[in-house]
Amino acid sequence: MKAKLITREGYEALQTELNYLWKEYRPEITRKVTWAASLGDRSENADYQYNKKILREIDRRVRYLRKRLDELQIVEYSPQQDGKVFFGAWVDIVNDDDEEKRFRIVGVDEIYGRSDYISIDSPMARALLKKSVDDEAIVPTPSGDKIWYVNAISYPQTPE
Repeated sequence: MKAKLITREGYEALQTELNYLWKEYRPEITRKVTWAASLGDRSENADYQYNKKILREIDRRVRYLRKRLDELQIVEYSPQQDGKVFFGAWVDIVNDDDEEKRFRIVGVDEIYGRSDYISIDSPMARALLKKSVDDEAIVPTPSGDKIWYVNAISYPQTPE
């Protein structure tokens, strides 16, 4: 089951997307559909058909965002988290082959379009949870378990 967790920044980004889609983009597309419909025969009107398709996609995303925003739980940074890997942490890791990675552990809704974010539900994140600097994490992969070592842990500081 997917965790319904999100960072404050991720929640605000989804809220901004919802506001844009509902208040700006949807009215713009609705005007285009109305204009294209006024031209007559809709069955052969490419503008009408294309913009109706976009309108359906917008409505689908708006429905999803409204439902999802209601069920998400925002996880705020807490000073007790310092020194251990928890949700929202930036983690630097290295393996025995000196391969280094740096990423932030976030909710599933935040990872798209970001190569430096991983989902809290991923095997890597699950293996790293509650680890400290210099701890090893055994990560299950299709080709067998891999060992990673925690080099650094940090949390974004929120302005107060």
